[in-house]
Amino acid sequence: MRDFRKYDVYHDAIEFAISIYKTTGSFPDAEKFNLVSQLQRAAVSISANVAEGAGRSTSKDFARFISQSLGSANECETLLVIASRLNLVADLELNHLIEDLQSIQKRLAGLRKTLLSSNTSNKYH
Repeated sequence: MRDFRKYDVYHDAIEFAISIYKTTGSFPDAEKFNLVSQLQRAAVSISANVAEGAGRSTSKDFARFISQSLGSANECETLLVIASRLNLVADLELNHLIEDLQSIQKRLAGLRKTLLSSNTSNKYH
């Protein structure tokens, strides 16, 4: 079993989720169960999938969870763009969040590539 805590992308994804919670805290109540909920769930899912995948027995299984993390990161980016176009997020804040998110996306893609290129599908105990 891999230790998910050793992956910097895991910690950065947690910080990103916290930033999303802070950002969405100022959204109107009308968005509480729509955009806010979806954005928060997607942000939390990034780090949660890294942690869950690290507990899987093969690199291929771990890579599948990293792919899910990457999908959640892409979902966050889309939701942030929508929030911005609805004037719920200031341009400066959006740029900062997108910059952080793109760093996470690149590292997740790199990790996935590394996992898939490793021919070790041995079980980790």
